Amino acid sequence: MALNIAVLGATGAVGAEMLTILEERLFPADTVYALASRKSVGRDVSYGDKTLKIKDAETFDFSQVQLVLMSAGGELSKQMAPKIAAAGALVIDNSSAWRMDPDVPLVVPEVNPEALSERPSKNIIANPNCSTIQTVVALKPIHDAAGILRASVATYQSTSGGGKDAMDELWQQTRAIYVNDPIEPTAFDKQIAFNVLPKIDVFMEDGATKEEWKMTVETKKILDPKVKLFATCARVPVFVGHCVAAHLELDKELSAEDAKNLLREAPGLMLIDRTDEDDPAYITPVDSVGEFATFVSRVRNDPTVENGLAMWIVSDNLRKGAALNAVQIAEGCVNAGWLRG
Repeated sequence: MALNIAVLGATGAVGAEMLTILEERLFPADTVYALASRKSVGRDVSYGDKTLKIKDAETFDFSQVQLVLMSAGGELSKQMAPKIAAAGALVIDNSSAWRMDPDVPLVVPEVNPEALSERPSKNIIANPNCSTIQTVVALKPIHDAAGILRASVATYQSTSGGGKDAMDELWQQTRAIYVNDPIEPTAFDKQIAFNVLPKIDVFMEDGATKEEWKMTVETKKILDPKVKLFATCARVPVFVGHCVAAHLELDKELSAEDAKNLLREAPGLMLIDRTDEDDPAYITPVDSVGEFATFVSRVRNDPTVENGLAMWIVSDNLRKGAALNAVQIAEGCVNAGWLRG
């Protein structure tokens, strides 16, 4: 059952990771097309041990593929996804353009696979926000066991979440500080090197940023509309890997030890939590790079609220936070019989 598929946005960090993961997981693709804007046509990108030539997304004939993985930004997705879907291809989109559309499933396979019970009417499936994905993967087993009433989360998000230009700016500013060159922020409002910025995306009327709003509404759509979530999202001077400090108020009592047992057995999770001072174990962004799993450390009961629980959640945002989750959705669609070569 070999398929013809396309990756749109193949020159970006997430698009490149999609190609890598498709090959790593032996996705049943007979032909893979790498697509991007006209200015990138002819560039080489890697697909396993093969090299693909970038084709122009604007002129590509999408009727020749059954699946398109998109990571090209919200505005382009709004324009192109309906056209691609009308040509017959299933679209899995990594942007925020379709996430809150009631007719578009928003899917994390370990959390709400039932969202893929039938092929969506619009032929579009949305990939959630990077920090939302790792958060709901970790919250799912806790919610199933004890019911989460409220979650207060603080995120520490790497520059790769802002794309290649953001990563380059961290590198350039770090170098500039050491050689005493001037700092001129362009990708960010303020200096990112050796700094922390409590602003991701734009500010909204209530003082929250759009990133914080995304986490709130997406968690409700994916996990449970009854869960109350409040987020503060910060950008940190790290290249890859997002962290989330989650403080939960549960409906039922759950000990930290029982929570660890649940997390240890949950799909997509790896518990690394040892507080022995002679041999401590916890996860940092550097440890998560290149890994498929979402990691959880520092699971503790919080005595300041009734039935309180806290945890530290870390994931490679380019992998599980974007490309891997999209490929997992595609695998689910193949298993459901929606994609046929």
